[in-house]
Amino acid sequence: MNLDHSPDAEAYRRKVALFLDNHLPANWLGVGSMPPEEQDAFRRTWRRTLQQNRLLAVSWPVEHGGAGLSPLEQLIVAEEFTRRGVPQGGLNDNASIQMLGGTLLVYGTEEQKRRYLPRILDGEDVWCQGFSEPEAGSDLAGVRTQARLEDGTWIISGQKTWTSYGHLATHVFVLCRTDPDTTRHRGLSLLLCPLDQPGIVVRPLQTMTGEADFNEVFFDDAVCDEADVLGPVGAGWEVARTLLGFERGEATATLAAMFRDDFDQLLALADRFGRLDDPVIRQRLARVYEGVEQMRCSGLAAVTQWLAGKQIGAESSMHKLFWSEWLQSTTSLAMDVMGADAVTPAGPGLTGVTFPAAEAGALRDTGTWVDYFLRARAATIYAGSSEIQRNIVAERLLDLPRNTS
Repeated sequence: MNLDHSPDAEAYRRKVALFLDNHLPANWLGVGSMPPEEQDAFRRTWRRTLQQNRLLAVSWPVEHGGAGLSPLEQLIVAEEFTRRGVPQGGLNDNASIQMLGGTLLVYGTEEQKRRYLPRILDGEDVWCQGFSEPEAGSDLAGVRTQARLEDGTWIISGQKTWTSYGHLATHVFVLCRTDPDTTRHRGLSLLLCPLDQPGIVVRPLQTMTGEADFNEVFFDDAVCDEADVLGPVGAGWEVARTLLGFERGEATATLAAMFRDDFDQLLALADRFGRLDDPVIRQRLARVYEGVEQMRCSGLAAVTQWLAGKQIGAESSMHKLFWSEWLQSTTSLAMDVMGADAVTPAGPGLTGVTFPAAEAGALRDTGTWVDYFLRARAATIYAGSSEIQRNIVAERLLDLPRNTS
C-alpha cells in the first residue's frame, strides 16, 4: 500500500513549511514556551498573518476569502502546523471557521454567506457552539431549548452548558426545538444568534484546573431574525450532523501528529526520570506508541473518505472513543513516571500550544503535565461520552440491534 501523497501535494507541503520558516521566530518551541503575557499578543498577530496569506480558511472558496484549495491542502496545512506547534487560528476559530463556516458554505443562503463569512474571517464575529444542555449532553436529540416564531423574530428560551469559550464569543449557533409537538430528532432548527442582548446570560464554569473556559448560557426570550435559521426549519438535526462532521473530520486525520509529539515528550520525560529501564513503564510506553500508530492508520482511512467528498460518519465515533481513552491512559502514565514531582509548582511542563482546531487539542494547553492529566479526565465525556460512542459504533458500524430496554 502506498501511503505517500502525490508530488503536487508534497510540493504544497514544502511551500507551507517554507512559510512557517519565514514567519515564525528563530528557535521556535511553540506558544507554550512563551511567557503567558506574550501568548495572547502572539496569537492575535499570528491570526492576522494567516488571514493575509489566505491560510486561515484554506478550503473556502476564493470569493469568500479562502484559498479555494482542496481538503488535501487543508489537511497538509493542519499537519504541518500541528508538527510545528502553531495555532491554525484564534481560540474560537474551530467553532467560527471550521464548524460554522463550513456549514454555512453547505446550507447558508447567499445573504447569510455575504453577511457572516467576511466577518468571521476578519474576527469581527466570534462564534461558540450552543448544543449541549443539562439533560441533553451526549444525546443531542433530547434538546429542550425552544424557539418560537413571532412577527418575523425567533424567540429563544432555555439553557445550554459546556459552551467552550462562550465568554469570548459574540454569537452562538444554537440548536433549538422549533416544533414543540415533536420529539427526538424531529422539529429541531439551528439558529444564528447574537450573544450581546438582554435575553442572554453567559456564566463561566470553573473546572478542577482552576480555569473557566466552559460556560453555561441562559436564554430568556432572546431573539434573532427569522432569516437567521441555518438550513430548512425543522432540519436542524441534519444540519447539526454536518456541522459536527466538520468539527471531527480534520481532527480524525491530524490528531495522530499531535499525539506523536506527546509520545516523544513522554519518552524524553521517562528518560529524564530514569524510568526507561523499568519493564512495566517500557511496556506502557510501547502501548502508547502503538495507540499513536493505530490513530495514524485510522486517520489515513478518514482522509481517503474526506478526499472522496464523503462525510466522516460513525467512524468518527470510533476514533473519538479511541483517542479519548488513549489520552487518559497516556497522561496517567506521565503521572506515574514523575511521581510526586508531577504536582510540584516547578513540575515538568509540556512544550507546545493550544490546538483549537482539534477537539482533543483544546486539552493540550500550555501548562504542566498535571494540567494535561486533569483536562484529560473529561475527554471520555464531552463531545459524546464513551457510552454514546460505543452505541453508535455498535449500531451503525457493526449493525447490532438497538437496545430498547
